[in-house]
Amino acid sequence: MDWHQLWEIVSAPDNVPIVALVPLLIFYTALAVKQARANDRLIAELEANPQEAKTRYRKAWPFKPGWQKEVHVWPFLLRVEFLAAIIVTAILMVWSISLNAPLEEPSNPNVTMNPAKAPWYFLGLQEMLVYFDPWIAGVVMPTLIIVGLMVVPYIDTNPLGNGYYTLRQRRFSIGTFAFGFLFLWVTMILIGTFIRGPGWQWFWPGQTWDHSRLIYEVNRDLPDLFGITSNMGKVVFGAVVVGGYYLLGGFIVFALFRRHQPKDYRRMSLLQYSIMVFFLLTMVGLPIKMGLRLAMHIKYVWITPYFNI
Repeated sequence: MDWHQLWEIVSAPDNVPIVALVPLLIFYTALAVKQARANDRLIAELEANPQEAKTRYRKAWPFKPGWQKEVHVWPFLLRVEFLAAIIVTAILMVWSISLNAPLEEPSNPNVTMNPAKAPWYFLGLQEMLVYFDPWIAGVVMPTLIIVGLMVVPYIDTNPLGNGYYTLRQRRFSIGTFAFGFLFLWVTMILIGTFIRGPGWQWFWPGQTWDHSRLIYEVNRDLPDLFGITSNMGKVVFGAVVVGGYYLLGGFIVFALFRRHQPKDYRRMSLLQYSIMVFFLLTMVGLPIKMGLRLAMHIKYVWITPYFNI
């Protein structure tokens, strides 16, 4: 194992934000879960005792003598924000003094970087280029992410969980966000930062980044596994597979959602539910496509003269 190589990757100025991202995500996720579980225990207690609920003024702790029944912006919130601003400013000053800016030599078209990586916040998109056509990974998927975030307030019909942390009352929303952001997006950023080496090849942590390394992998399309060779057959086969995925996935989501989220299901209109299912299945399709490419070397599932998926 080439630990010197690994240290060079981890300590590179470009990768410092990623190194800091991991523990910060773990800490704040654990803190949010801790507060949510405390609120869930309190909610269960108040639902069992309506009389006691009338005397509670705090979300996670019972009211005690001497506590203020109202929490004002000043001094409580502004005092914390002021201290946070001072701490962040001090961290940025130490960071800027101790690490050089990741500037490189003037651009030379005859000598290009290998690997040529985007800034860390775009590495997720660059990693998706391995699994999809450029126009899908660079245009369609980012557009779906932005549009999906925009429609969340219009399709989220659950009125609970506003202003306080809770897991019990917002299982679906929190689970979907954790899967999409923590599992998918952050994982692709980490892969693009620490795993992808020269030629955008896969190097496990500790492996030497060999610029002369060649990997002979035969990528196939899913129709090839079934002996389909004609262009029209590949178009029809891919349409059946993709359409079947959304159809079967829609039935599975319907059954699970109706069983485990009956109140949210009854509050949603057909349009809201359809949009939610489409974005959910599209998001789940990303790790499925990644698994097909990494494990079975399948490049495309649906092949047409105009686009490939």
